[in-house]
Amino acid sequence: MTHDQATESPAGIQAWATAMQAGSGPRYLRLADFIEEAVAHGALRPGERVPAQRSLATLLGVDLTTVTRGFNEARRRGLIEARGPLGTFIAAPRAELLQRVDLSMNIPPPPVGLEMDALLREGTSRVLLRSDADLLMTYHVGGGGRTDCEAGAKWLQPMLGEVAPERVAVCPGAQAALAALILAFTRPGETILTEPLLYPGLPHAAAQLGRRIEPVAADAYGMRPDALEAACREHAARLVYLNPTLQNPTTATMPEARRLEILRVAERCGARIVEDDPYWRFVPDAPPPLARLAPAQVCYLATLSKTLSPGLRTAYLALPDRVAHAQLLAALRAFSLMAAPLTNALATHWIEEGVAEQIFAGVKAEARERQRIASHTLGSTAGAGIHVWYTLPRYWHARDLAAAASNEGLAVAPSTAFQQGPETANAIRISLGATGGREQLQAALRKLSALLANDRSAQTQVIV
Repeated sequence: MTHDQATESPAGIQAWATAMQAGSGPRYLRLADFIEEAVAHGALRPGERVPAQRSLATLLGVDLTTVTRGFNEARRRGLIEARGPLGTFIAAPRAELLQRVDLSMNIPPPPVGLEMDALLREGTSRVLLRSDADLLMTYHVGGGGRTDCEAGAKWLQPMLGEVAPERVAVCPGAQAALAALILAFTRPGETILTEPLLYPGLPHAAAQLGRRIEPVAADAYGMRPDALEAACREHAARLVYLNPTLQNPTTATMPEARRLEILRVAERCGARIVEDDPYWRFVPDAPPPLARLAPAQVCYLATLSKTLSPGLRTAYLALPDRVAHAQLLAALRAFSLMAAPLTNALATHWIEEGVAEQIFAGVKAEARERQRIASHTLGSTAGAGIHVWYTLPRYWHARDLAAAASNEGLAVAPSTAFQQGPETANAIRISLGATGGREQLQAALRKLSALLANDRSAQTQVIV
């Protein structure tokens, strides 16, 4: 075997020739781009030899300078490395000295086995085939058109049963929906009742809109009914916010008996409940939502950001009646005329065609695997959903741990970010979906585990 034969690339010699014919721009850049794409898709792997420059120039019908420039560009990008007389090889990925890994952002993990880019291309193409592009680029009715609301009702069906599309409002994300609910059903200066630990977006919206947050005592089952009744009477509160299934951040799920007690108290006090329920689908045999138990009392919110993708910016609200629906739309119009028609149409298409369920099945399966990794690495209980609530050992405070983790290239969310009123928890929320793959997640959790085991109180100070 000659040297040139030995250097023939596993990507296929013909693929190199095809690369030079496709695309536009200088040929040396086409060559570098081909190497980059082949590495990204696994056609060229680290440690594999690429063709010799002279042989490649002859094969491609270009001069040696073009190939040399292409290889230099590929080398600049960290894609190849020269090993003297042995030849040129695909380089191992460059390792950052401190690669920051995000364990703080709650997003669904990428589903294994699904090509999201292909689903996006196909879904967008189908939307454009079925819709007039001019209509997609103009103003639409706030709260979604009939087709979008029907898709929303279909998405809500597993949680709520049959929902009339007239009760559904399509919103540009859960945060916008929560702000609209606050505007619609409270007045400036009024109090909104919540649990002591909650999603930080709600108090932020309340503060910007001039409302107050009042935490209500909770136990292992969630908000306490007696404390809720006392708070309703004391503050004349008309709105209660709950996230009763896989609560963010604690992952607690309120049992059905407690849900019924809460509903009875709210009815006696004349309070409306906002049920923020993004994680219900992750829980096997989850209790029925509050909105299913008492649809006339509850505004039910389900966002696609936690089940499919935040990029869709689509959330569905099920309102108790037409009056509440009209109030919500009037409030929503104050700061968001409409949700983006193109992403709305894509979400609708995916729900109608079953693609949304396919994506969520992949997300749920991947979340389950990541929960197992977290359980094995951190010694925690394997739960459901896309985050873990980890109670810290006594020698760590949540803020200090988050700062120490940041110094190690890890971002975690301390309990102080979720706390309303006096501190009742010393924990961190570890989000499992933002890392690209399981190996990166496992490496990050191992680093975090080592940090958690570092009892700084036992360390003695060295004086020099």
